[in-house]
Amino acid sequence: MLLNRANSQLLLVDMQERLAPAIADIASVEARCGTLLQAAAELAVPVLISKQYRKGLGATLPALLALAGTHQAFEKLEFSCFANPALRAALTAVAGRNTIICGTEAHVCVLQTALELRAAGHDVTLVADAIGSRRVESKMVAIERMRAAGIDVVTSEMVLFEWLRTAAAPEFKAISRLIR
Repeated sequence: MLLNRANSQLLLVDMQERLAPAIADIASVEARCGTLLQAAAELAVPVLISKQYRKGLGATLPALLALAGTHQAFEKLEFSCFANPALRAALTAVAGRNTIICGTEAHVCVLQTALELRAAGHDVTLVADAIGSRRVESKMVAIERMRAAGIDVVTSEMVLFEWLRTAAAPEFKAISRLIR
């Protein structure tokens, strides 16, 4: 199924100041998350941001917050965003929304969130080039496990062009600049 911006929401999971330096290829993960946040802002796709144990892991990366536009932010102690009551309520507030997930860590919070959302009957899409873990093998196994659970796996460019659908979209120029 192709993504549709009208029924999408973007979930940025735990891209935090003290966790980021430990993530393999963090510059690329952060850049892809930033691209998704900018596109979501341009296309009016709702954005939710989670922060895992803020006291220990710090705030969301400032560069990403600057790109996020209008968003809802949630602090949590649970690894799964879906296990947090406030986040679960926000994620399921509009029936039929596809949750597009990016962030860290792929094999912990991203994985648990995706699996629980999917098990509860929600559409979930994982953006493979916009997730990260401390070890590459952890990320790869997490992607395999999510795919086996019926979670769609895409790239950030797939998301952007599926949200646009056509080069005739008024936002095409702004969105295409994000991937140059």
